[in-house]
Amino acid sequence: MSIVHVTTDIDAPTERVWETIMDPNRLKDWVTIHRSVKNVSESPTREGATMDQLMHMRGVTFHVHWMLVAVRAPHYAEWEGRGPAHSHARIRYALSTKEDGSTTFEYTNEFTAPGGRLGDAASRMIVGTASEREAHSSLSRLKALLERG
Repeated sequence: MSIVHVTTDIDAPTERVWETIMDPNRLKDWVTIHRSVKNVSESPTREGATMDQLMHMRGVTFHVHWMLVAVRAPHYAEWEGRGPAHSHARIRYALSTKEDGSTTFEYTNEFTAPGGRLGDAASRMIVGTASEREAHSSLSRLKALLERG
């Protein structure tokens, strides 16, 4: 399993950050590897909600089916994803409000590649640094988007 954990401070209220990150139609505005989303549940911020996302990383386009498995608005969301070849991921968003009204956003992505230990080792070598770089880039885009107004 490879784990990416990135934290950023955003000069915007927690509720506004939450509304942006939990809106599947806004993924294109901040997630660098996002290409499209479809089959979004009618209530996308409720536990059990699902969506299908098309993503592109390191020259490969792939689909992930996501389910929202835990939610405590506006502070916590946990998504489980199923991807190609029995790969899976768990993404956690944790938001906290700072004294000045700004928001700390903690993003965690746990990815398990197919193929057991060998697949995990290959994943860390091939995708590991790219995943962390993309997470930093995505959170930087989110920060810029929300701080622009």
